[in-house]
Amino acid sequence: MSTPDRLRRDGFSVEALRRLARERLPKPIFDFIDGGAEGEDTLRENESSFQDWSILPRPLNGAAARDLSIDLFGQRLSSPILIGPTGLAGLFWPRGEIVSAQAAQQHGTVYCLSHGSVCTLESLAAEHGGQRWMQIFIYKDRGFTRELTARAQASGYQGLVLTLDNQLIGKRERDIVNRFTIPPRFGPSQMLAFARKTAWWWAMRQELASLTFGNYVRADTPESAAQLAGKMGSLLDPGMTWQDVDAVRSQWRGPLLLKGVLHPQDAIEAQRHGVDGIIVSNHGGRQLNGASASVRALPAVVQALGGQLPVLLDGGIRRGSDIFKALALGATAVMLGRPHLWGLSVAGEAGVAHVLSLLSAELDLVMGLSGVQDIAQIRAAGLLVRNEAAAN
Repeated sequence: MSTPDRLRRDGFSVEALRRLARERLPKPIFDFIDGGAEGEDTLRENESSFQDWSILPRPLNGAAARDLSIDLFGQRLSSPILIGPTGLAGLFWPRGEIVSAQAAQQHGTVYCLSHGSVCTLESLAAEHGGQRWMQIFIYKDRGFTRELTARAQASGYQGLVLTLDNQLIGKRERDIVNRFTIPPRFGPSQMLAFARKTAWWWAMRQELASLTFGNYVRADTPESAAQLAGKMGSLLDPGMTWQDVDAVRSQWRGPLLLKGVLHPQDAIEAQRHGVDGIIVSNHGGRQLNGASASVRALPAVVQALGGQLPVLLDGGIRRGSDIFKALALGATAVMLGRPHLWGLSVAGEAGVAHVLSLLSAELDLVMGLSGVQDIAQIRAAGLLVRNEAAAN
């Protein structure tokens, strides 16, 4: 059976792809994708909170043809589904970041490269001609923040995503239990886990030997991936302020987005400081357990901005109906994290393309059943109602 046929048969939903990824990956590596912080309450609520709202369809509005495309920062995208930054995608499939970006390009949407990618930002730019954004952080060495920003500018990245919620690394208990390290250590327990997943091990055997954080490697002071992993957390600065946002804004020519915004006042401040877009996100529940679910924080952020800036949602997207609800609540677009990694883990570029097509098809179906012809109508039509249990 061909890969596309298998994906259509077995990967019929994002959750089905998650199960397939769990079958293929060693447990410590699957848990690295799948897990969250501490008791994982926020991770679960990212998904379950979409049930706080129900759709009120109006099928007589006539939606025989639907248009999923949107305009974002002057670019026409095929759908409001973007791929967000996820570290070490190259751990799940050879050249993981590059093949994911190529799938996004084929789909006509944006790929955002993580600061913690296996490939360098330059190597992705050399092979990817589509819309791409770059994630950066505020480092204790502000010169390194400026350096990554300059490298992204020189490499033709169209957007810069300054992430706010990872300045201290969350307590990820699945990784502690699995003794998971970056890169994976080849101790007896790791080797046993790898041996049980022969397809992944065979595909990744050469990649693992040279796995590193490409954007952090220095030719003049080479460090192993293990050394870099131990150092990266200490590089980030929890003492960052709005002055740091100003510094990035003054350097970067192009759309600047803040990722990790949950409080509406931060969205207002971002607008005052020249930010071009907001990404409502809690880092997939991997950082502050107990933080608000992203979709619950979304309406207040949208209201605070009054339509002045694009607002994107990251976290908990598993169905086309989730995307529909996010757009109805005022989001301009959504960003995928885990879903695209599950697709990548199952079938590489074809798996990522399948996730994008699957969610687009589900969104199109919800729009058709709800009587909506295009993305702009989703919010304007007033098709959501907040459930009584969620309101109380």
